Amino acid sequence: MAGAGSPQAPTNGRTPGAPGISVFFPAFNDAGTIASMVLAAVNTCERLTDDFEVTVVENGSTDYTVEVCEDLARRFERFRLIANREPLGYGGALQVGFKSASKELVFYTDGDAQYDPHELAILYAAMRPDVDIVQGYKIARHDPLFRIVIGRLYHWIVKIAFGLPIRDTDCDFRLIRKSALERFDLRSKTGTIPLELVKKLHESGAVFVEVPVHHYHRVYGRSQFFNFRRLWATGLNLLQLWIELVLMPRLTKRKPVKSIKPRSRTSAANPSLAYQTEMQERSMSADGKRDSQQESRTARTR
Repeated sequence: MAGAGSPQAPTNGRTPGAPGISVFFPAFNDAGTIASMVLAAVNTCERLTDDFEVTVVENGSTDYTVEVCEDLARRFERFRLIANREPLGYGGALQVGFKSASKELVFYTDGDAQYDPHELAILYAAMRPDVDIVQGYKIARHDPLFRIVIGRLYHWIVKIAFGLPIRDTDCDFRLIRKSALERFDLRSKTGTIPLELVKKLHESGAVFVEVPVHHYHRVYGRSQFFNFRRLWATGLNLLQLWIELVLMPRLTKRKPVKSIKPRSRTSAANPSLAYQTEMQERSMSADGKRDSQQESRTARTR
């Protein structure tokens, strides 16, 4: 899938003792793409670590997605299918995927092949010991114009309303520490769950890193999000989520998470943070200015 000018994924052999990876794909009517996604994930993980698992959380498909996945399960020892004959909703499928993950790191993206699982290697390389989530952001969005417009509107509305620290709120291509997911519970059963996930990660003190990834035209199936009926429902869900994650914490002075990661000082010179979120860059810049001012005052008093 990778094209010209793509971010360079590591090509060297796997490191002994490298962190294990749980990969999962939520899938609904993705029969035409899910096999290539699983194959790409298995091949990529084999280059990165000895300890991995790949899962498809099937979400009540009406095409032959289950048939394809059952065949894959017979062929690949480290692949498993979690089939649900009744739809769970996108949020429900992600919750199942996160709960079933058993490895140190958890990666997910959708099963529609609009992202390339080979680029998991880029996220993996950026996952340093002090990082909790490596978040992809689209180099360019390859969708019909109306989806691009709606996507940008959605991005800026939720980024401002929820105070999100990332540059692409609509990129479901993430590698997350399992320990970071244990600091909160996810409740959304709908397509707003990525927003809930990122907001709660941020509120729990997670350290974000961002890397560029490719986005591709959808070649099979239809989006379950971009239709007017679902957009209206999404608006109502966003309002409810804003009340729960923004308004109520302000009124009660309580964060919507179970625990918060202890803060650790990060430096712009820290090589483990190859990419910083916009908010982290501003914070480090402000810290640097304060340190410089303090050093200047100390020098004058000597």
